Amino acid sequence: MTHQLVQFVEERYSRNDLPEIKPGMVVKVWQKIKEGEKTRLQAFEGLILSRKHGNEAGATFTVRKVVDGVGVERIFPMYSPMIDEIEIVRRSKVRRSKLYFVREKATKEIRRQMRNLRKEKPERTDVVKSPKKEEAKAETKEEVTAAK
Repeated sequence: MTHQLVQFVEERYSRNDLPEIKPGMVVKVWQKIKEGEKTRLQAFEGLILSRKHGNEAGATFTVRKVVDGVGVERIFPMYSPMIDEIEIVRRSKVRRSKLYFVREKATKEIRRQMRNLRKEKPERTDVVKSPKKEEAKAETKEEVTAAK
């Protein structure tokens, strides 16, 4: 009985219009977003890190993108009615089924870039000192020497 029920649900909610996606591909996921009574489409473009649970009804895939230097990951249900379209932007061959190591690689790359920025930062020569501050410093030096 439960096996028949599971088959019924899987047949009802399965979709044939989605492309075959694999880890390493860069995809653009068009998701329906409901705001009030209106619905609009919003794109989320990024690298597929993993795909889980095969082709069953609960299948999911994880997409990662970097926004303003911050990594953002979203887990999408494969057969969700809220997904309008999955567009493949770029295909690439990878040797892993889960690309979680990309998270650490990205953070190491950002740290390296920040380190290089700190090394290359030159001294500021265009700063002009205010004459009022210099006069105030001279007065305080005179007061200190007079107090001794």
